[in-house]
Amino acid sequence: MNISAKLATRYIFGKKSSNVINIISAIAVFGIAIGTAALILVLSVFNGFEDLISGLFQKFNPDVKITPVEGKTFREDTLLISELYKLSGVKKVSKTLEDLALFEYQNSQTFGVVKGVDDNYKNVTSINSSIIEGRFDLRNSEPPPIVLGAGLAQRLAVDVEDKLSLLRVYTPKRQKTSLMEAPFITKFMDPVGVFAIQQEFDQEYTITSLPFARELFDYTHEISALEIKLDSTKNLKAIQTNIEKIMGPKYSVKDRFRQDESFLKLMNIEKWMSYAIVCLTLLLVSFNMIGALWMIVLDKRQDIAILKALGLHNKSISSIFINSGMLLSTLGLFMGFIIAIVLYILQTTIGIVTIPEGFVVDTYPISLRLLDFIVVGFTVLLIGFLASIPSARKAATIQTTFND
Repeated sequence: MNISAKLATRYIFGKKSSNVINIISAIAVFGIAIGTAALILVLSVFNGFEDLISGLFQKFNPDVKITPVEGKTFREDTLLISELYKLSGVKKVSKTLEDLALFEYQNSQTFGVVKGVDDNYKNVTSINSSIIEGRFDLRNSEPPPIVLGAGLAQRLAVDVEDKLSLLRVYTPKRQKTSLMEAPFITKFMDPVGVFAIQQEFDQEYTITSLPFARELFDYTHEISALEIKLDSTKNLKAIQTNIEKIMGPKYSVKDRFRQDESFLKLMNIEKWMSYAIVCLTLLLVSFNMIGALWMIVLDKRQDIAILKALGLHNKSISSIFINSGMLLSTLGLFMGFIIAIVLYILQTTIGIVTIPEGFVVDTYPISLRLLDFIVVGFTVLLIGFLASIPSARKAATIQTTFND
């Protein structure tokens, strides 16, 4: 340990330091600890929500989704699908077709999306585990069955137990019609179930069989997407590259997270904006440390003058107080880490902060990540370094004169 570090430790922990300096230093360390814990917890809560929502997306979004670059649909190609099955890692391929429709149930109307799926769909996603009412059964019957998102079912006041009331679905005809013909295709459907995944899906989507969706949208062999289930996502990038080679440039191949990229980007922006706000608070707290270091400089003026008289350079004098600031910051940093870890354990075990009813979980989700500790550590130490500069400069300007 060099002399600057030794003197910094002595000035912070030395018994000769005045009580006022010790109290202000303790307040500064405590403030940094609280700020550090707040930074870790803010990031951890967003991590928790990110993990939760990613898990919810998994129930509706496939591992890989193939869509056309231009237009909404493309013609089903059995040869392409067979080529996909030949790829190592591809487990199941589901054909889907979706488009907008108008729904009417008794006296209620709303817009939403009808998604037609084939028999493989329940093996590609975890939709079965998301059914909260009724059942997921799309086998051919009359009237055709349909499963609704919870939000859409609530808007229409759908009762899946009421077999006398049917859901009426309207879609515009793709072909031009005469003035005497109705411009809409109208079908009656039987609501057999309700699913709850995530609000974005629950408010918009309904699911029915692919053959009926084609009939509803006036298609014959078209589909909107190929949705793929993989054996494992460990080699996702390599498999995705191989799929892109097979499909060619006319198709977009997206993994699960890119399918909702805009939502996750927005969430990430909110995460780092919250982090920046807490950092500003930590900057304000650092003024306590500036005050503590300033008082140490004033208290140690004679010591500084003696050190200069003995030949210690201004740079070394400054480094004493830079080290003092970094020492206070490091103490606060590790105390903050401990506080954050304790609160994390309490939240995950007993759920000290709860969420109002109606959400998919009862308590705030939280997830600690090593990268967050590294980022927060760098941030806190940087703020500590910046807060040390004024007192370090002041110490370097003290003259080598002192009283007998």
